[in-house]
Amino acid sequence: MSQITTSTFFKLATFSNKFWAFTQMQLGHFEMKQVTGLKFYKILGSGAENGFSAIPNFGTYVLFCVWESEAFATTFFEENTFFKNYQKRSSEHVTAYLNSAEAHGFWDGAQPFQKTATLAKDKPVVVLTRARIRFRKLWSFWSKVGTVSQSLEGYDGLVLSIGVGEWPLIQQATISIWKTQSEMMDYAYKNPKHKEVVLLTRKLNWYQEELFARFVPYKFLGTWGGKPVEV
Repeated sequence: MSQITTSTFFKLATFSNKFWAFTQMQLGHFEMKQVTGLKFYKILGSGAENGFSAIPNFGTYVLFCVWESEAFATTFFEENTFFKNYQKRSSEHVTAYLNSAEAHGFWDGAQPFQKTATLAKDKPVVVLTRARIRFRKLWSFWSKVGTVSQSLEGYDGLVLSIGVGEWPLIQQATISIWKTQSEMMDYAYKNPKHKEVVLLTRKLNWYQEELFARFVPYKFLGTWGGKPVEV
């Protein structure tokens, strides 16, 4: 059996469904901790505006999971009550199926990803960047990071990018889907706003813990923005 990762994006429309999803940020752990074959998971909220913001977006949530194999993931998506409730309450959702290609750093002291794929410059890539921000660095971080999020808008090769987190302000991550790794690398190393923040990250020592991972997507199920996700 080979490990896989899934990232499910949920969009909720009504106040009651948004409130339900918000409560599951805590209540959902009871269900998720009992799931067979689940090695690691996070229930994540998102940011307003273009997705990476100190202001929460109560209409978008992400369920990020690492599985022993795709068979366990399939059973969960087809049979699990918690997931079925989320699915039923969502106006739309999409799940990305991913193989891990590389990972550096830690998430709550763990590094959950096993390498099962190899990156290619002309093939799609999904990128996860995650950090726990030092409390005394919050103002410095948030005063700079907004410009990076804005610089992503309309960037060549970007399919989808969402800023997510477990706790507002302090624990933040970005999940982005790119048509090719070369287009992602072009943004990472040539975009002046992104380069500036990378340099400031080291200079100002913003993070208490950080993780950077890349994945090769091999399947998308569902829709986002009213259409299937295509890369």
